[in-house]
Amino acid sequence: MVKQTLVAAALAVGLTSGTVWAQYVGPAAGQGAGAESARDSTSVEKILQNPRDDQKVTLRGHLLRSLGDEEYLFSDGTGEIVVEIDDDDFPRGQPIDETVMVEITGEVDTHRGRDPDIDVDRLRVISR
Repeated sequence: MVKQTLVAAALAVGLTSGTVWAQYVGPAAGQGAGAESARDSTSVEKILQNPRDDQKVTLRGHLLRSLGDEEYLFSDGTGEIVVEIDDDDFPRGQPIDETVMVEITGEVDTHRGRDPDIDVDRLRVISR
């Protein structure tokens, strides 16, 4: 009986720990934030002007706020775009808010009837 209780407790911790990995601690939707950033050879402005599906991109900027469901508003100083970041792609033990400079690497996703977004494969903290 004790063994079953320990297994159940371990499973409960394991199942709920997924939410612990997400380290975004900045504002949620509806809350404002300013953004300054470094420029890269690709920019949000260029992506929005000429979105190409599956285009590989690397951008530096800030996650301005969480939009919920693993979506964030990202700005590199040239524009703003929605980025999709899996909770487990956030660096462990490094809380990220709107003041932290990050580098994202991923692919542009184009959609009919709505703006393009970026599916992020990797997120790296550049500076705090």
